[in-house]
Amino acid sequence: MRIVVCVKHVPDMQSERRFEDGRLVRGEDDVLNELDENAIEAAVQLKEAEENADREGEVIALTMGPEDAEDALMRALQMGADRAYLVCDEFLEGSDVITTASVLSVAIAKIAHECGPVDLVVTGMASLDAMTSMLPGALAAKAHMPLLGLARSMSVEDGTVTIERSVDGFTETLRAPLPALVSVTDQINEPRYPAFAAMKAARKKPLDQWSIDDLAEVPGGQDLVLRRALTSVTFSEENVRDGSGTIIQDAGEGGRALADYILTVVK
Repeated sequence: MRIVVCVKHVPDMQSERRFEDGRLVRGEDDVLNELDENAIEAAVQLKEAEENADREGEVIALTMGPEDAEDALMRALQMGADRAYLVCDEFLEGSDVITTASVLSVAIAKIAHECGPVDLVVTGMASLDAMTSMLPGALAAKAHMPLLGLARSMSVEDGTVTIERSVDGFTETLRAPLPALVSVTDQINEPRYPAFAAMKAARKKPLDQWSIDDLAEVPGGQDLVLRRALTSVTFSEENVRDGSGTIIQDAGEGGRALADYILTVVK
């Protein structure tokens, strides 16, 4: 089974983030998107299950971004991915979700052409920079795959992927034939921390870079040369809290004091 995991290199949530010309500054304290670690772990666990059953398994990490995004792919390789691909081109700077999904779908098609059929695509539930949560759905549409979203558990058997998820207080079980795309939540697993040996071995794994021209060779890739982002950021500013807040001391009447305060603010 061949699994492609789509990951993203994002600004560290703990770092000071800033905007320039309406765009989030990247390249300063960037890390692998935390929610994508769950996607990598889920894919690696599926591969290990295949190998335990004497079947072949392969996990391929894929991202689109600047050259620094190789760091995110290296982390994926350290966690157990077998190879990685970075789509990097100045033409793609400022891409929105739809453009990103279009590029990744063509890249997946190129992976299938060079490595063999892709059985499963796995993503995190969201990226912690934009937080749109739209990429899994857009990518599934572009790749013509069924989407099983927000999985808290996942299994593959007899050419079918099965997930369990919680939606609006209900637990759902969904199934789809392979190939399919699954987005996972942070409830699905606890990502492994790579040991030193895994970090050392990752340096020897293939990590290739593609440009738009490389993708143009794939059927459907020619349209990417003409594509630009359909949306753009026209204005941004940092949200600054006013004042230091109000502290209510609870001496037995804290609830009433809080309610009175809320009524005052609402008025």
